[in-house]
Amino acid sequence: MGILYDDVVMIKHSEQEGEPSVITVNCPDKTGLGCDICRIILFFGLTVVRIDVSTDGKWCYIVLWVVGKGSTKWDLLKNRLMGACPSCSSVSGILFYMPDSQPRKPPDVFLLKFCCYDRRGLLHDVTKVLCELELTIKKVKVSTTPDGRVMDLFFITDLRELLHTKKRKEDTRDYLGAVLGDAMISCDIEMVGSEITACSQGPSFLLDPTTEDMFNIEKLEEQSNNAASFKCPSITFDNLLSPSHSLVQIVCQDHKGLLYDIMRTLKDYNIQVSYGRFTTKGKTECELDLFLMQSDGKKIIDKSKQKALQSRLQIELSRPLRVSLISRGPDTELVIANPVELSGKGRPLVFYDITLALKMLDRPIFSAEIGRYMIGDREWEVYRVLLDEGDGVSVSKKQIEETVWKMLMSWE
Repeated sequence: MGILYDDVVMIKHSEQEGEPSVITVNCPDKTGLGCDICRIILFFGLTVVRIDVSTDGKWCYIVLWVVGKGSTKWDLLKNRLMGACPSCSSVSGILFYMPDSQPRKPPDVFLLKFCCYDRRGLLHDVTKVLCELELTIKKVKVSTTPDGRVMDLFFITDLRELLHTKKRKEDTRDYLGAVLGDAMISCDIEMVGSEITACSQGPSFLLDPTTEDMFNIEKLEEQSNNAASFKCPSITFDNLLSPSHSLVQIVCQDHKGLLYDIMRTLKDYNIQVSYGRFTTKGKTECELDLFLMQSDGKKIIDKSKQKALQSRLQIELSRPLRVSLISRGPDTELVIANPVELSGKGRPLVFYDITLALKMLDRPIFSAEIGRYMIGDREWEVYRVLLDEGDGVSVSKKQIEETVWKMLMSWE
């Protein structure tokens, strides 16, 4: 089977404002392809209003109806989607499937270190610059000195894979300088080895009574009443409708990253979606019909496996992220935990949304850290933001938690 190179990813733009654009992906299949595509869609901030997925196990056909923004970089989106498709070889402009013989090399990690004078919204402005430059934040450590200076350490990777070049580094410094202006004191970028990033992790994230409930799955129903959660979704299995697939029907609240949360869970369980359909019901609810099979090509018959998958999906869809505002004596710490895929990828733009929410609330940040930790049997990306309790702070803790949650979960 072969297809023209330009037909791997096709984007049909909407003819009228407010109508969805249509993205079609037609390529070789692989387990987790849907997850990778949904992660890219989430990174570009597109709202998915409908999706159809069909595959025979070898070739996949995905159609997404999405609503973009005026700032959406459609050409770049197409390149990123094509990069997520399994490798193909080109013969006279036609693509043929070629299995990957070797895993891809992990991207190089760079340390962006800069010092500047502090001001409200600074951290979000820097985070926004890095996102626009296609620099992915892996870890960060931000601290404020008593004299009003900020020392920021960002461990980043470059989607363009050009940060090792002099021009790319200079462009990054210039872009930061243009945004920060006279506030910037110094800026340096250097490549670091894996041992450096490992050492920068610091001690393990220790659970205490105030953070333990964030990861306590036994309190799912109790926590579903929390402002930083959704009601528990309805998930049912049907093994009678199809002779070769298990049908899973999901009715849940819609939110930013919903499809990514579902596909990430199925990818971690090594389950393939052979056919799927997603539709919205009103403004808050949606329905999904997914025809699934295990990696061995069989239906999910085992009741214990069904229960495990159902439980995990209920957890991921009711609490996609864990958000908590904790009193640390005189200080207030905002803690957000994001489950990491088994492949090592985390949810995109979480730090961007956190800093944007705090900037909107005009709430200053004293220090911030991002780290990855094993909590229980899962790896989590944990964001810890210590809020500045200076004069003039009038925003309640409840308002902070609700605003951060809305920014993380709402398409608006």
